Amino acid sequence: MEYKTTGLTHLINSTKYSLQGLRSAIKNEAAFRHELLGGIIVVPLAFFLAQDKIELALMLAAYLIILIAELLNSAVECAIDRIGTERHELSGRAKDQGSAAVFVALVNFVIVWGAILFF
Repeated sequence: MEYKTTGLTHLINSTKYSLQGLRSAIKNEAAFRHELLGGIIVVPLAFFLAQDKIELALMLAAYLIILIAELLNSAVECAIDRIGTERHELSGRAKDQGSAAVFVALVNFVIVWGAILFF
């Protein structure tokens, strides 16, 4: 039987695994690095352009959703690649749908920022 941690130990371990995941994404995923670099521009811009706290929260959330989608897409791709290199319809669909999630997050970003800045 596997020992499950609880309380503070669980929080510390979870944080460690999360930081390992972020380091891995930065090291191995070019798209994630590009989106992080984009954040160097859009995060300060959000603070400058937002007219109130709600707009700021929406603008930052739209950016963070891109990072979340990219991390999940990368996780799907890693799991599929771990299974094997041969072409399989379900593997292709999983990868395409992960990519579609990132695309939808990017569209969401454009809509949110566009609505705030131009309407």
